[in-house]
Amino acid sequence: MTGGTKRQKDMRKALRALLPRVPMHDAESILALALSGHLRHLPPSIALWQATTSHIRHELTDYDTLLEDGYDRDAARFFVVDEMNEVLRGWGCNKEVSGEPDA
Repeated sequence: MTGGTKRQKDMRKALRALLPRVPMHDAESILALALSGHLRHLPPSIALWQATTSHIRHELTDYDTLLEDGYDRDAARFFVVDEMNEVLRGWGCNKEVSGEPDA
């Protein structure tokens, strides 16, 4: 994870600051999401946070299963917020996901 464009370098630096203990395979997935076209217009820190929460929600919780079981998006997010915050703390993150809808 060296070299690249200025945005890629800024994103890696922001990732190390936000998630100092994130496993490499998760870091690579988060960076790929953060650098994707639909987040390109956002500042690195915001794109990275959105990519991080999306990765955790979809890959490390039962969020998608809850949706498949008929829960709406806000209810499913409510049920996984504690697990998401536990992952974030484990990765050394000082930010948390809010349990409030669309927060």
